[in-house]
Amino acid sequence: MNYLKMTSPIGELVIAADEEALRFVLFQSGKMAAPAKPEWEESNRGIVKETVRQLDAYFARDLQDFDLPLGPQGTEFQERVWLELGNIAYGTTISYGELAKRVGNSAASRAVGLANGRNPIPIVIPCHRVIGSSGKLTGYGGGLPIKEHLLALEARQASFAV
Repeated sequence: MNYLKMTSPIGELVIAADEEALRFVLFQSGKMAAPAKPEWEESNRGIVKETVRQLDAYFARDLQDFDLPLGPQGTEFQERVWLELGNIAYGTTISYGELAKRVGNSAASRAVGLANGRNPIPIVIPCHRVIGSSGKLTGYGGGLPIKEHLLALEARQASFAV
């Protein structure tokens, strides 16, 4: 596994990928902060390099849709939730209940929330676009200020889109 640290408007991120796919975007702050693993090799090539390029473009408001090979690994249910997250349009939000309906179990909003919270590739797989049914922001691995920043970034861009 190769990794690269990047500085972003929301703090330092660690990007990790193997030869086949992006595996992790790790926050370096918040409740889900996680460092690079000792067995990973620092590298500025391949998928990690392209991920950094696309994230930089996203934060500059020059990119709305990521085009990267993704390889999140989890349970079948988690992977179904993560796949559905990718269908939430840039600049929009849905509730956990709506996400549960989209994965085929309207009674599973708590399970969807847990799967959402275990998303190993945040931002690229846009778990920040899921909010509470009341419209309020709820938990986020990088912390609510980061979730708020990402939603505000997308809302500003979406309001200027032609």
